[in-house]
Amino acid sequence: GLRVLEALAASGLRSIRFAKEVPGLRAVVANDFSARAVELMNRNVAFNGVGDLVAPCMADARMLMYQCKADREPFDVIDLDPYGSPAPFLDAAVQAVSEGGLLCVTCTDMGVMAGNSAETCYSKYGAVSLKGKFCHEMALRIILHSLDSRANCYQRFIVPLLSISADFYIRVFVRVFTGQAKVKASASKQALVYHCVGCGTHHLQRLGKVTSHGTSFKYGAATGPPVGPTCEFCQQRHQLGGPMWAEPLHDPAFVERVLAALQSSPGRFQTEERMQGMLSVITEELGDVPLYYTLDSLSSTIHCNTPSLLQFRSALLHAGYRVSLSHACKNAVKTDAPPTVLWDIMRCWAKIHPVKRERLAETSPASRILSVEPTLQASFTLRDDANPSSRKRGLKRFPENPEAFWGPKARAKAG
Repeated sequence: GLRVLEALAASGLRSIRFAKEVPGLRAVVANDFSARAVELMNRNVAFNGVGDLVAPCMADARMLMYQCKADREPFDVIDLDPYGSPAPFLDAAVQAVSEGGLLCVTCTDMGVMAGNSAETCYSKYGAVSLKGKFCHEMALRIILHSLDSRANCYQRFIVPLLSISADFYIRVFVRVFTGQAKVKASASKQALVYHCVGCGTHHLQRLGKVTSHGTSFKYGAATGPPVGPTCEFCQQRHQLGGPMWAEPLHDPAFVERVLAALQSSPGRFQTEERMQGMLSVITEELGDVPLYYTLDSLSSTIHCNTPSLLQFRSALLHAGYRVSLSHACKNAVKTDAPPTVLWDIMRCWAKIHPVKRERLAETSPASRILSVEPTLQASFTLRDDANPSSRKRGLKRFPENPEAFWGPKARAKAG
């Protein structure tokens, strides 16, 4: 009995797939603002024999959603997949979705969300993006922040089920609930990011603080900042980004159920191998650790050879910390170890694989980091648990470009 809205349906392809592949639907509204698109939708719906479920509609998506809110006929599922930014439609969507309903949002303006145009990102999503190695995960957290902040205006809040960064876009699946008491906790779920321009170290500053007193909670402003005027490792300045969502990106139980459903029907999807690989990596991610570092950026900062993924993961595990990959980046290192431990491990690695210190400028991040003796003696002996299960099984965990010049842009020209 679910009512589904595909707000920006174009040819109606996804609405038709909903009708043919998803059981238990009551109605699918396929909307577009183009008369030509609606004409094509009607032909496609008739051709696929789903006229009893799919109703093509020509309207401004925002007006349609606001009207459904006014008529108290919310949609159980709303799918927003525009060409570019979904920002103009978010306010209407968080109101028009039913209590506990599902909101599926796609962003293809990754250049804006990944730090190429921080001021544009702020105007659309209310957050400043940073051009760090963690930019693809930060993009996910920016859209979740934007959704939650818009829902909060109407005493609603979001619960992320699955957040994916793939190819040139991001897609998030969130449930929307109403609750004035829960909305009060939203400030403590957001954080600013201090990102060092020299060594790439990042620190998070929560916007709010929650303290529990028995069965009640007290909400207040957070204390900070977590950094001094300059970076403690390389004495360079910090960039300030955010705010962004600082809570888990996924619901582990939900992801496990999706993975189980995928495995129970082999051969159903052409992209089954990739779906299984990405979902498997997501189940292995550390949910309580926002953002990540990359092995190549840590190594290039101090101009040394790059340790293998297993060696670096083993060093962190030997030191007593947790570590995981990230589906958003191939050589990412998500860990609850503080930056001090990461740089100590890199200093120990540089002792085994010496860096030509005479070539480094005295004021360079590499020189300043390596001039400090490590307090942690890192062990790079390989551990069996350093190799994640998805890697051992040889799953297709990360997207690969299917052909040259692939992506949402014009073909590259010589010269």
